[in-house]
Amino acid sequence: MDLPLDGVRVLDLTRALAGPTCTALLGDLGAEIVKVESVPRGDTARNAPPFDQGRSLYFAAVNRNKRSVAIDLRSPDGGRLLRRLLDRSDVLVENYRPGTLTAMGLDPDELLATRPGLVIASVSGYGHVGPEARTPGLDQIAQGMSGLMSVTGAGEETPMRAGVPIVDSVTGIFAALGVSAAIAARERTGRGRHVRTSLLESALAVMSFQAERYVAAGEVPAPEGNAHPVLTPYGAFATRDRPVNIAAGSEKQWRALCAVLGAPELPEDPRFATTQARLDHRAELTAEVERRLAVRDAADWIPQLRAAGIPCGPIHDMAGVFADPQVQALGMVQDLVGVDGLDLPLLRGPLWSGGEPVPVRLPPPAYGGNTREILVEAGLTDAEIDDLAARGVVDTGGEQ
Repeated sequence: MDLPLDGVRVLDLTRALAGPTCTALLGDLGAEIVKVESVPRGDTARNAPPFDQGRSLYFAAVNRNKRSVAIDLRSPDGGRLLRRLLDRSDVLVENYRPGTLTAMGLDPDELLATRPGLVIASVSGYGHVGPEARTPGLDQIAQGMSGLMSVTGAGEETPMRAGVPIVDSVTGIFAALGVSAAIAARERTGRGRHVRTSLLESALAVMSFQAERYVAAGEVPAPEGNAHPVLTPYGAFATRDRPVNIAAGSEKQWRALCAVLGAPELPEDPRFATTQARLDHRAELTAEVERRLAVRDAADWIPQLRAAGIPCGPIHDMAGVFADPQVQALGMVQDLVGVDGLDLPLLRGPLWSGGEPVPVRLPPPAYGGNTREILVEAGLTDAEIDDLAARGVVDTGGEQ
């Protein structure tokens, strides 16, 4: 498959979730990812639950399409090996605290001076400037600091974190976008650049119109639970058996919903005649809609609503997600054999290229599982690698 980033070599110094999400996406698009793991522990995500047959599924979720080399980055020989691998790379991605890369002898400005075509991507907790620049940052801290938790949940169940590490994920997406843009610019200018993002900046970007409400109008948004903060009917609505998501985001969809519900009089009711009026009378409108939905099950309503052009859908648990015909049609789950020889169903990346979904070309690597082959590619002999392994500079114990 001809993928957009075929031929691009990425040296991946990231761990946990945000950085590895970035490099997984780059790998999905065809880049060759060399994941550098520190001796003796490797990526801390390898020890994070949930586990299946001794494998961390947390690690597996964001480390597809990569190879692993294990190096003692604190040793002088390890530092020289890292520089040797970097000399063969087009892109460096790291998520250390600001200043750490320089302390490792890899100052970004100096690297760009000697390697003007290099692309460097840095992911931090709070950004590279400001009083908290060197403070460790994690997903939930960014969720709280950005205001995301303040608009999530409802009633006593707020503030509430999102049910997945959403800030880590979107930060990885933004970082991958920055790398891809820098690669595209290099084709035009011949020069690389240093792109940066952080958990805090990404979380603020995700706040979108809620943040804009405050910075432009001075409004502090309140949590609305499953209801859309500025549109209605738009949210989760009870039917006879279970709730369903309905999003009548336009006047046309609102009138179509009323027609399906057998309530053509509702659009003429002054309380519901305009977008603002409906928002002002959200509780009364919800009661009118749910009273009519209560006569049938969700599975009966969804096809009728969709046929009328009204966005709607079920609210699945994970079992329901992967039983849904639309999810199955997308082929999101690929059946692989892991490096341990055991079956490993794995979610592919979310992108299509050239009319096909991007494939999972490599299962998540074993710790140091590709150390020898990567160092041989860098010009080392087997004897040199054996000597480095004997001195603890590299770990080839996970050789595949």
